[in-house]
Formats: sequence, structure tokens, C-alpha cells
Amino acid sequence: MPERHLHLNAFLMGVGHHEAAWRHPATDPHSLTDVRHFQNLARIAERGTFDSVFLADGVQVWGDIEHTAAQVFEPITLLTAMATATTRIGLIATVSTSYSEPYNVARWFSSLDHISGGRAGWNIVTTAGDRSAQNFSRDAAAEHAERYERAAEFVDITTRLWDSWDPDALVVDKASGVYADQGKVRELGHQGRFYQVRGPLNAIRSPQGRPLLVQAGSSEDGKTFAAQHAEAVFTAHQTLESAQAFYRDLKARVADAGRDQDGLKVLPGIVPVLGSTQAKAERLARELDELIVPVRAVRQLSEMIGVDLTGHPLDQRLPDLPPVQRINGAKSRFELVRDLAEREQLTLRQILSRLGGGRGHQVVAGTPDSIADHIQLWFDNGAADGFNIMPPLLPSGLEEFVETVVPRLRERGLFRTHYTGSTLREHYGLSQFTPAAV
Repeated sequence: MPERHLHLNAFLMGVGHHEAAWRHPATDPHSLTDVRHFQNLARIAERGTFDSVFLADGVQVWGDIEHTAAQVFEPITLLTAMATATTRIGLIATVSTSYSEPYNVARWFSSLDHISGGRAGWNIVTTAGDRSAQNFSRDAAAEHAERYERAAEFVDITTRLWDSWDPDALVVDKASGVYADQGKVRELGHQGRFYQVRGPLNAIRSPQGRPLLVQAGSSEDGKTFAAQHAEAVFTAHQTLESAQAFYRDLKARVADAGRDQDGLKVLPGIVPVLGSTQAKAERLARELDELIVPVRAVRQLSEMIGVDLTGHPLDQRLPDLPPVQRINGAKSRFELVRDLAEREQLTLRQILSRLGGGRGHQVVAGTPDSIADHIQLWFDNGAADGFNIMPPLLPSGLEEFVETVVPRLRERGLFRTHYTGSTLREHYGLSQFTPAAV
């Protein structure tokens, strides 16, 4: 059996994942409008031989404009610019199936894959929340189950569009005037519940065949979808036991779907608050939490779990929450917050502090050695194939992780010392996708 190694993805968010990162002296919020900031982040992650960088995305103003460092760039355009500044690292972008069209998405990621030389990945999401829907001529978001039904049809069409050109469809014979073999380029003729798409894609087959497919939902519908389609899953867990249960469940679903379990990598998120000593790491964590604006944090939490908490006393525990079956938003994040609050008997103020660093992803304050210990513990004990690294401050948090934690992971034989492939699929241990492999 081949030796198992970590997969590390750098989740890049503005000037840091902590919600108050833009207020900290170590960051420059004006860099949010500067593409060079993001190109620099990609180069730092590539220096650390990360598998990929990842940009999340949404289609609404998140939280409130008054206290939030606003997102500026949409991810496909930004990753294209980052592709020109790097040579090996993978480039993953979120695009929602709720407010996009399969043909457009297939073109975007095919273009990014060509421009980057085979480094594109698509994080597939189904957008929750009525505010997003209201930006697309709808009054409210579709029901949770319907969003995943739409997503399944969407992904089926998109992958078939990528496959509509055979690998050897190009002829490029100047003498005869034949550019492509018409018999190796197929129409789809798709007529489904949500979409009608004729095809074929107006782009030749990209270097990876298909970009890497990533998914980030952890609800029952999300896990079923991931088991059928995803090659990497980004997930959030607060405890080792929760991560282990999720890992076992998802890998079993992959096997039940007739797929190789190693063909899907599970990457929980971790917010590493680093210090040369434990005391310094904890001091930085306190500094950041003290910069949280409570009114903003309450609004964000309300949107995250789909329950309005504005006006609820900060020093009281959460009110009785509805059953998850009545939540039409992000069900898995609702359950994570509910379980955290109940398990540790937290007040609203304490919950805001716990979520301020990573919106439900685990925040770990410590030294490079203790962070490496934490990563190895989860990796060695059936909780993760790798991690979504979410620095609280950028670029400093990513630089410190690359300079101090990555060497320790390498010394332990857990992580690569150099790239052995050139495409994102190769970094994740997957082969180039061809129609024959369907």
C-alpha cells in the first residue's frame, strides 16, 4: 500500500479568516482591491507546496456593510490572475449551482484549466438564504432538497459538456483544412427537470479532462451528493469525534456509490493561531476576539444558522432553536452551532467569540509544534485526509504556517517536500479524467 500523505489547501479570505482581521495592525484592508495581494498569497502557498488555494464566493453582501471588510473580486477572474503568478499550485473556486447555468460554468472552468495548465478545481455549492435569491429575481431560496436535485442535474450536464470533446478530437491539419474530427465532438441534447442544454461545449478538452470537483456541504443531502460526485470535501468540525464520524460515514457512502474511497479526500478546516510560545498564540487569539463588533457578529450568526438572534441578550444562552428539519439554510452549520452551544453551555457572547475565527471551523491556538501535533492526530486517527488551512491573518498567518508548521510536517514524513506532478488532479493523487474512465 502506498505511503499516505497529507493534502493541504490554503483557504484564502481577504486579509484573514478572523472576522476582525481587517482591524488588526498586521493587515492592510486596502489590499482587498489589489490583485497583487492575492498573487502574493498564492506564491506563499506554492512555496509551501500546498496542493491548492481556494476562494469561497457568495452572491450577496455577507453580514453588514458597516462593519464588514467587503469582498471585491469574483473568484474565476481572480484565480486567472493568480494562475499567471504561479506554476504548480491548484486553483479552486466556488460557483453556485443555484444561480448559474451549466454551460457558462463549464466554459469558465475549462478556460481556467487551459490558462493554468491543468490546475483548476470547482467547489460546488447550493446557495442558501433568501437575500441571495433576491439578487436573482426570486423572492426566496428553493427548498434544501430541491437545491441538491438541481445541483445533481447541473453537475451531470457540466461534466458531460467537458466530455463532449474526445481527447483526440483535434486534427489540426492545415493541408486538408480539417481542424477537428466532427465524429469525436458530441451534442448532449439534454432535456431535464431544470435544464435544457444542446451542447457541445465551445471549448476543446482541457488539460485535466475535467477540473477537480470539490463539495462543501455536510448535511444528509450534501453527503449523498458528495459521495456521488466529489473528489475532495471541505468540512467543519469542532471535535475529533465529530470529524471521525463524518469521515467514516462519507467514506462508506463513497464505497456504496461504487467508487474508490481514496478517490475522495476529506479536508476539515482549521484556523491556526500561531505563536512562538503558547502564551503568545493565546494573546493573539484574545487580541483578535477583542476586535469583534458584537452587533455585526450577531447578524452574521443569524444569517449562518437561519435564526434571527438580533436583540437576544449577549450574556444569556441561546433561545430554544427550531428542529433542523425546519431550517432551509445551511443545515450542517446550524447543527454545528447548536451542538457547540449545548455541549459547552455557552452564552451568545461566548459563541460569537468561538465562531469569530472561522465561522464554525476549529480554531487552534498554539506553537508550530502543537499545531503540527493537532494535524497529525486527526490525520492518523481517521478524521482527515488533509486540511483546509484558514489563517486568521493574511499574509502573515500563511507565511508563518509555511515557514514553521510545514517543515515540521515534512520532518515527520507527513507532507511533500516538492511537487511531483503539474496538475491539481495529480496533487490529489488522481489521474487525468478521460471519457473512457466514466
